[in-house]
Amino acid sequence: MADTAAAAEDAYWTGEARSAVRHGLVLVALLLGIDALSDQLALWRALLWVALGALLILVLLPARISATADRLTARCLWREHTVRTDLLVSVRCVDGVAHRLVLRDEPGGRVEIDPRVLVANPALWRLLDDAARVSAERGLLLCGGTALRRLARQVDAELARTVFRVSGLR
Repeated sequence: MADTAAAAEDAYWTGEARSAVRHGLVLVALLLGIDALSDQLALWRALLWVALGALLILVLLPARISATADRLTARCLWREHTVRTDLLVSVRCVDGVAHRLVLRDEPGGRVEIDPRVLVANPALWRLLDDAARVSAERGLLLCGGTALRRLARQVDAELARTVFRVSGLR
């Protein structure tokens, strides 16, 4: 089994959170600027624009993903969802407007994450993949092998592109 001291988290979360805040602040500044230029600025309108900007920040703020050798956790603003990756029973890719990876474990835990987080963070992917292999060896992971193989190909391709880019071969 994997080393229990191993841990990883989304290295890009801070930048994405900053971007969400920046987008919300730009929206508020634009709306306040339009109101000021049209001489319609009032306290109630300013409060409305600030509330709208805050709502945009909440919508855009990504979940903070972290993993250990046997757990994957997604921390949202008010909730935390954890799944035991060494006890996975299913992994599904849900396609739609936003692609999601849904992981379920034997005790009933459920986590939904954006697969791009795993592609962008090979350390997170390695911990998940190692634990999923343990689940498969135990006979628990009956649904999700195809989704994990497809994700493994994406992670490998992105890692190869990064190596070529850093080495100057591309």
